[in-house]
Amino acid sequence: MIIQCIARYRADKVEIVTTLPAIYSADAIDQALRQHAQDARGAYASNTERALRSDVSIFTAWCLEADRAPLPASPETVSVFVDAMAELRATATVRRYVSSIAIFHRAAGVPNPCDAISVKLALKRMHRERGRSQQQAAPLNDELVRQLLRARGNRLRDLRHRAILVLAYCTMMRRSEIVELQFSDLTIEADGFGTVLIRRSKTDQEGEGAIAPIPGDAMRHIQAWIEAAKITDGPLFRSVLRGNRVGGALNACEVARAFKAMARRAGLSADETARISGHSTRVGSAQDMLRYGEQLPSIMQAGRWKSGEMVARYTAKQGARQSAAVRIAERRVQF
Repeated sequence: MIIQCIARYRADKVEIVTTLPAIYSADAIDQALRQHAQDARGAYASNTERALRSDVSIFTAWCLEADRAPLPASPETVSVFVDAMAELRATATVRRYVSSIAIFHRAAGVPNPCDAISVKLALKRMHRERGRSQQQAAPLNDELVRQLLRARGNRLRDLRHRAILVLAYCTMMRRSEIVELQFSDLTIEADGFGTVLIRRSKTDQEGEGAIAPIPGDAMRHIQAWIEAAKITDGPLFRSVLRGNRVGGALNACEVARAFKAMARRAGLSADETARISGHSTRVGSAQDMLRYGEQLPSIMQAGRWKSGEMVARYTAKQGARQSAAVRIAERRVQF
């Protein structure tokens, strides 16, 4: 017998209409989801919570339109969903969808369809057809950073933009880390050298913390913003309101907007500006480190990476120039 129920995942505020076989108790699933919402409170980063909310909502909406049950979903349903999304979304996004579907089923205490071989084969099929490569954010390397800094304006907002840019490049901080910085996290030494305490990050969810250095040339821009904005405590980077009034802390999306605004002022093309993201300084800094001769361990330490996978992805083109084939070409008889 098939029963109809509405399960509300309170943590995500996603209303899910599901068709459940009678062997599953609607009340038990609802209770499991409520318990998971309570247990998971504070366990996930805010970005992770937003992604889970969005992914579950997308999967549910697709299932309802396709007249399929989203909870518990069958392996066939998830496989067809993967095939459908592979035509519309980046492969990394589809993989994230599947991960969120798996989390949602585990939270509900029902069988996880994503463990089925048919779902794994659907993902392999997607990768074979479209590959695993992701479009990389345009790197903001040292030359471009200087170009953006030279296109200087005199508004308070311009001072803030320059401070964010140099800090992001020199510390390789993620945008979420930048907007969470407090004035008290910054230390300025007598010779102008600075350090910043990164209390929590994507790879440090439990808050062990890390210290990142800020060279003197970058600190000058940060100090110019602090002095002009008269910041003595609280968030380091704030919104700028009409009349040059300083407001509250920034949203993470403002980091990319700052970079894009500077790029337009510096005369970069619309295509170049569109490819700039809040990650661009992280990519550009990693590439520069390799170009200046730094080795993988030191680059990983500077960017606070746990593995070399992302460093390898960011520096693939620069690495090609330092490959054995290129070194041999410099010594062998030219063709």
